[in-house]
Amino acid sequence: MSSTYQSNRLSVFLLILSAVLIGSVPTASAASPATNAAPKFASSDCLDCHTDPANKRMVNGHSAPLALFPTNGFAASVHSALDCVDCHDGIKELVHAKIPAPNCGGCHDKEQKLYETSIHGMSHSMGASGAAQCWDCHGSHEILPVKNTESPVYKLNLPATCAKCHSNTNLTKEYQIEFPEAASQYMDSIHGRALLKMGLIVAPSCNDCHGSHAIKRNVDRDSPINHINVAKTCGKCHVKVEGIYNKSVHGQLLVKGDGRGPVCTDCHSSHQIEPPNSGHFKQLSDERCGKCHQDRLEHYRETYHGKSMALGKPNVASEVAACYDCHGYHDVLPPSNPASHLSATNILATCQKCHPGATAKFTQFQPHANPMDQVHYPLLHVVFLAMTGLLIGTFSFFGLHTLSWLFRAVYLYMRDSKTFREAKFKTQDDDEWFTRFVPFERFLHFLVVSSFLLLVVTGMPLKFYYTDWAKVIFAIIGGPETARILHRFGAVITFFYFTLHLVSLTAKAWRGRKKLHGADGKFTFKQLWAVLFGPDSMFPNWQDLRDLVDHNKWFFGKGPKPQFDRWTYWEKFDYFAVFWGVAIIGISGLIMWFPEFFTRFLPGWAINIALILHSDEALLAAGFIFSIHFFNTHFRIEKFPMDTVIFSGRVSKTEMLYERKRWYDRLVKEGRLDEHRVRDEWFRWKNIARTFGYVAFGLGLVLLGLIIYAMTSRLGH
Repeated sequence: MSSTYQSNRLSVFLLILSAVLIGSVPTASAASPATNAAPKFASSDCLDCHTDPANKRMVNGHSAPLALFPTNGFAASVHSALDCVDCHDGIKELVHAKIPAPNCGGCHDKEQKLYETSIHGMSHSMGASGAAQCWDCHGSHEILPVKNTESPVYKLNLPATCAKCHSNTNLTKEYQIEFPEAASQYMDSIHGRALLKMGLIVAPSCNDCHGSHAIKRNVDRDSPINHINVAKTCGKCHVKVEGIYNKSVHGQLLVKGDGRGPVCTDCHSSHQIEPPNSGHFKQLSDERCGKCHQDRLEHYRETYHGKSMALGKPNVASEVAACYDCHGYHDVLPPSNPASHLSATNILATCQKCHPGATAKFTQFQPHANPMDQVHYPLLHVVFLAMTGLLIGTFSFFGLHTLSWLFRAVYLYMRDSKTFREAKFKTQDDDEWFTRFVPFERFLHFLVVSSFLLLVVTGMPLKFYYTDWAKVIFAIIGGPETARILHRFGAVITFFYFTLHLVSLTAKAWRGRKKLHGADGKFTFKQLWAVLFGPDSMFPNWQDLRDLVDHNKWFFGKGPKPQFDRWTYWEKFDYFAVFWGVAIIGISGLIMWFPEFFTRFLPGWAINIALILHSDEALLAAGFIFSIHFFNTHFRIEKFPMDTVIFSGRVSKTEMLYERKRWYDRLVKEGRLDEHRVRDEWFRWKNIARTFGYVAFGLGLVLLGLIIYAMTSRLGH
């Protein structure tokens, strides 16, 4: 201790001793109430020690500096006229081991009672020593008026004051605070930016929502952030919105005492409030609505709007319709209410906000249609069952066909691999080659491959929007808007090559019209039949059925391997699958591309049917091409790793005799073999063609794997 402190103590001791000796100190029995009361020390008595930095105290057996008093700060505070013991009451001796906690309730009785009922006060009374007390918010000796801009509870400073605890990870973890990121979220919110960055003093701070001294938990019914009270709390600033909300179907639930009704924080969140016109807010809105309307969300996500919302960037998401674009914002009403955005009188205007050319039939589109619901959507249900049956039937039949062929080929290879390899090498190094595809046909196939891969890459992520790989692909592409443009470009190429093919067929038919006449020069149906179903035609005939039966017998060792003509039965199926696919995928795609035009004469639910047809037929096409067609063309052991005939247009004599002997024999018999003898320069550009083929082939396999993964992952849920 310092010499000053020791001399003061000695003086007091001598004074008391002399009083006892001369009998001036009364006995206990004669003591007055005034002498029993604790002495009233002046602040100067306390400051004799608490302003001397040389004074020490013992803390846990170690010497430590005595707590120093901030005289300058205290002089400017609202408590400057008070003595130390006015707050630290209970001090009976100048020399004390511990300073009592300030008794703020001695002067601030009302605030003290409110604090005791708050989450802070209740926590502290139960032993939570880390819970905030008066001085944690207002400060200790330097307390300033609330309206002083330097006060820690001034409106602009309050978020930082609250953040001292609510951003302290140790405290939030220790006391399991529900929103540990509340402070940082608020500061980045529209409210926080308005208050802290723009200085708009009217923007809400923490106490505007939570209160000041009587801060309650959100489960307490008298808390301003209790579910029932949230709308009223927000309505202190958003008066007009509160009035609109109270009349809505959501607000009426709360008015009737039904706590299920969503309130402001359910849609806008509690602290992370952002501008409602931002893309990010819109991107999250469907999930927030889906918390209550899960069934509606599930089928909304099957529409283009929902899928784009799930896959898009915030700025792109703002361009597609979210729930509130159709149902309204705060004024959500049932469609039966004439004031509803979806009532019979208003729904067309609602649709025309995004689709200005929409007609009354357009409004019949069902954004939440469930194809599995036979009762409410019978036609969609029938279409869904038909497409599902087509998918299952096609993949079942050709899946068994492919597996049977694969097992037979592997069996023959294992039995005599040397002969098999020698025969394969000979087909590739033969001396005689014949043209199978002319340059125009190879060009068309190049367009088919390019457009098909583009359509699959940009379309399948939409179908399997819930997978991570779909999000990655769209992120690489640039989002739904870019994918939509590329997808439509692929569609234009598809229509282009299909039109070219039809024109070429028409021209070929015109050039060969003489074949439709008999010996007398007159048109005969017999000649027409011969042209349509002859061996050079792509139309299926009875021979194809016999080849199919014989081929399956060979799979199981029940007959010899059949020989084929210019076209095999599986090639004809692939060929007409393009006609089927372009018709179904193309027409349905056009309906979705130009819905306003088509719904001038079609009902709006035709768009729902088009979506099912387009989606399932595209899945059938992609799955078939990347599995069945790839096996028939490339995966067979005799063709592996790739059959380049569609790029070179040429086939060796050995291969013709091995696989298409009927065609070879027919050409010899008709004296037309030399017409097909190769005269092009394939070897000069085969590496380029093969590179393109391998890239397309590999991309197809990757897409096939992603499709299978997406389908199995969804089945797992």
